[in-house]
Amino acid sequence: MNGKNNIAIGFLTMGFFMAYGFLLIYLRDFAPGKVEWANSYSIGKHFEARLAHVHGNLFAFLNILIGYLLLRFSDKLKNVKAISWLALTGLFMPIGNLSEVYLGLPPVLVLVGAITMTLSVVWLGFAFLTMKQLTQ
Repeated sequence: MNGKNNIAIGFLTMGFFMAYGFLLIYLRDFAPGKVEWANSYSIGKHFEARLAHVHGNLFAFLNILIGYLLLRFSDKLKNVKAISWLALTGLFMPIGNLSEVYLGLPPVLVLVGAITMTLSVVWLGFAFLTMKQLTQ
């Protein structure tokens, strides 16, 4: 895996969480109980749903960016496959938020995703820092 899957899965994930945003708009503006939903803005399921939406799109974008960089510089960077997998595993964070909201699961996936995405970003930063040269 050299970044292609990060780009593809990143775009698919972004599309999903963008569509999920429409559900959040519906819950806020049109659904029965919209006032209660809006009033619970910073607590409970509403808060977790917003976290999933925001982090889903952020982590999707990071996967697209990381994937592009891994593809573009795969011949000059070390540990491309590991960085790619860590970034993809980072998507467990927003999936974990959704599993908390809709399945009542504990936040284990959130922590796994947050840690692995952070590791992928830091590792890629060091990989670029120690790369011999940026241009050919």
